[in-house]
Order: sequence, then structure tokens, then C-alpha cells
Amino acid sequence: MEIKKTAIAGTLESSDIQLTISAATNGISIDLQSDVKKVFGDQIEGVIKQTLSDMGIAAAKVKAVDKGALDCVIKARTIASVQRATETTEQPAWEVL
Repeated sequence: MEIKKTAIAGTLESSDIQLTISAATNGISIDLQSDVKKVFGDQIEGVIKQTLSDMGIAAAKVKAVDKGALDCVIKARTIASVQRATETTEQPAWEVL
């Protein structure tokens, strides 16, 4: 899939994560802001990268502002932002779930 526009999913409320995804030329870069980055940063980035990979995204810039989200929330927000960025919201990627 190709990212066509910048998209956002999620909120800055407690137990949520706000993801902004935009196009990149190569690779996936993640800018993670989280109060628990030292402890859970690798896990959060891993969930984002795995979900992007499962959706066929090879190049993207991701800004993630975490407020204590669980893995399932991180995955859901990643899927939502990718579908918005690729303009495929009418064709959910059920196999990724």
C-alpha cells in the first residue's frame, strides 16, 4: 500500500495513543513520545512496526504520542491511521486483526 496523505488516529486522553502517519521515501521511522518510553518503548514501537508490515506499508513516518495505551489500542490506532492515509477506509483490512 502507498500512503497518499497524512492521517491521524487516536486522542491524547489517558489510556490512548495518537498516531500521525505520513509518507516517507524509504523505511519506517517512529518518533515516540511517552512517559513510559524507557520501560515500554520497544514494545510500543514493535506493535506499530508489525502492524504496518502486516498492512504492506514499507515506508512511513510515524509520530506517536502515547498516554498509556494497551497493545490492542496501539494496533487499532495504527490500522485506522493507515486506512485513512491510504484512503482505504471503505475496504477494512480484516486479516490484519
